[in-house]
Order: sequence, then C-alpha cells, then structure tokens
Amino acid sequence: MTYQDQAPVAIISRNDESRLGTPLLVFLHGYGSNEQDLMGLSQHLPEEFTYLSVRAPLPAGPGYSWFPLTQEIDYSIESVAHSVEALWALLEPLSQQHSSITLLGFSQGMAMATSLARYQRDAIEAVVGLSGFAVDPKTLDIFNDAKLADKPLPMFWGRDLADPVITRDKIEYTLGWVPGHTVLTSETYPQIGHSVCMEEIQDVAGFLTKVVLKKG
Repeated sequence: MTYQDQAPVAIISRNDESRLGTPLLVFLHGYGSNEQDLMGLSQHLPEEFTYLSVRAPLPAGPGYSWFPLTQEIDYSIESVAHSVEALWALLEPLSQQHSSITLLGFSQGMAMATSLARYQRDAIEAVVGLSGFAVDPKTLDIFNDAKLADKPLPMFWGRDLADPVITRDKIEYTLGWVPGHTVLTSETYPQIGHSVCMEEIQDVAGFLTKVVLKKG
C-alpha cells in the first residue's frame, strides 16, 4: 500500500486560522508505530508551533512504516524515494500556509526527515532526529546533497551511544554524512536505549527556540 492508494492520515494541533503563518513542526514516527505516538511531545515543545503528525503509508506489525525494514532486506532505496516524494506532496501545500517547516523524526522517522531535507532543502528550516539515522542513497538520485553542502541543514541529533536497534553501519554512515551537510547539535543520553527521555525533549525545545524561533 502506498500514499497513492489512500489519502494520508495525519493529526494537527490546530486546524483553524490561528495556525496560518505559524511555524509548522512535522512529527514522523518510527517503524511499527503510528501518528499518535509522537504527538504527546508537543506539550513539552514551544507553543508557537503548529504540530502535525503523519502516519506512514505501509502496514508494519501493529502500526506502519515509511519503507520496508526486515533482516533479509534492510530497506529498498526505491521505497524510500516513493515515501519521500509522497510526503512532500502532502506537505507542499502546507508550506504556503506556514512560516517554516521543521521535521522531527524518531528512528525510521529520522531517516525520512533527513531524506526529505535532502530532497527539498529550501523548504525545510531544520531537522530533529531522535535515535535514528540518515539513509545511504547509493543510486538514489532524488537527493541533492550538493545543496546541503552549500546551505547546511540545522540539525539536532539525540541518541544513546549504546542504542540496541540502529545498526553500526547506519550510525557510521550518518556520522560521515553530517559534517559536510549539517550544522549539527549532537547530544547523547546514556541508558535510554532506543527511546527518548525528558532531558532530551527539553534539549529539543531549546534547539527549536534558538534555531527556528530565533530566540534566546
């Protein structure tokens, strides 16, 4: 199933004229989760934002995924491209209604957030990645990393160095990718495993306030 098969499912923190002109923050959940998962974080983040949480298109276990992820086939580059293009088709009209778009992704959602920024750099203000990774594009031609090299992406990356889920090859690729393409704020949180903690969310709030809202 793809976005073309059905209308995307998303929830938004406010859906009236009060959201017009506000900065938009888009939550992108992890593998096997859904659009409800990250929305609760909004109560700990700056009130100036409108928050949109999007459901991934592919059924996966009890929830959904942005692209297939199994032990035998780690992920399909083509499926990454399809989900990125479809997500942008959802967000592009909203980009005309908000002052900026920031992406917050957890785990596989971080892969989507960084991928969308590599596809539409000029449209994305910043990225927050939690316990995740950036995709090795291999033969993928929709990414424009040269644009990010010229206009580095403000990015917050929070994780546990001992995360038991994200494999070493993905971390090594991400560590090699961020220096030339991002203005990175990197924080580690021992013993959270593959999850988030309140200290991390407070750090995210500070990053959003400084980088997107230009305060403090």
